[in-house]
Amino acid sequence: MIWSAIPDKDQFAKRASWTWQVSNSVPPTDLTIKGGDDRNLAIYFVFGNTKDASILKQQSLPKLLENKSIKVLMYVFGGAHKHGDFLPTPYLGEKGKTIILRPSGLGRFKESVNLADHFSSAFGSSITTLIGLALSADSDDTKSKIRASVSDLELHRP
Repeated sequence: MIWSAIPDKDQFAKRASWTWQVSNSVPPTDLTIKGGDDRNLAIYFVFGNTKDASILKQQSLPKLLENKSIKVLMYVFGGAHKHGDFLPTPYLGEKGKTIILRPSGLGRFKESVNLADHFSSAFGSSITTLIGLALSADSDDTKSKIRASVSDLELHRP
């Protein structure tokens, strides 16, 4: 997993957009089960309390996830689920939700998401402060190979 804190100017982003492309895909898997949950790409938007943002941004992702205020929206290209499905994530419990944008397969797609609306739907509250982003791909359970990329990631403030 690749993790990065975001610049202060983007901490109040309410929307995001990016392009992702997969030219070699993992097979469809159940992303709600630990082990066997392979996916082509996942982009994690990590949120926390505004008052703690500067401290939280300095922490490693594993340490950050120990904080009670942290919430994670994970957008996924992969899995055996339908576009728009909100799924529990087996690794984050109540702190995270998986949102399927694309099931397993091939292609190049421009995505645009409303972080504020998805946060509210996922956690039943108003969006908090964006702390950072992470990117992952996972193919170990299916022993398959992924060829994928993400480009043109932009955060949009109101």
